[in-house]
Amino acid sequence: MQIGEKLKRLRLKNQLTLEELANRCEVTKGFLSQVERNLTSPSIATLSDILEALGTTLGAFFAEEKDEKIVFGTGDFFENHQEGFDISYIVPNAQKNAMEPILLELKKDGCSPKVEPFEGEVFGYVLSGRILLHYGDKKFIVKKGQTFCFKCDCPHYLSNPWENRAKVLWVSTPPSF
Repeated sequence: MQIGEKLKRLRLKNQLTLEELANRCEVTKGFLSQVERNLTSPSIATLSDILEALGTTLGAFFAEEKDEKIVFGTGDFFENHQEGFDISYIVPNAQKNAMEPILLELKKDGCSPKVEPFEGEVFGYVLSGRILLHYGDKKFIVKKGQTFCFKCDCPHYLSNPWENRAKVLWVSTPPSF
């Protein structure tokens, strides 16, 4: 780990100049510049002061950063089969994220769970078939290739009163399924 480079990234993230950070942690601007360029190393006490001025701790600064998985395949999906519909959670552990994308497949006469109002939004894209979007007292027919997007300020769900199965990419923020 290059301590200086990491300190510089943290300083820039906090929108501080070398001089501002140096003044906050009572070191010289020149010394801090040398630390950031890995030309010198601060003592543990000085590094702790610098990190405190940057709003973090020694433990957090040196914690191992995990490479977060970005690309997922069908082997990563978790499927949940219900009567009338199937859900594929296409991003594992999405509940920790701000949004939750799922693949929803509605069988003939199938319905998704009714979702009560909450502070959030939903986006959907019909991949195949067509669905009936129930949004409060309104109903909308949404066909393959069409999208829908709405605030979750009233009860909503999807149904499929037609013969063919329908597949929908459903993205909610925050996660709701």
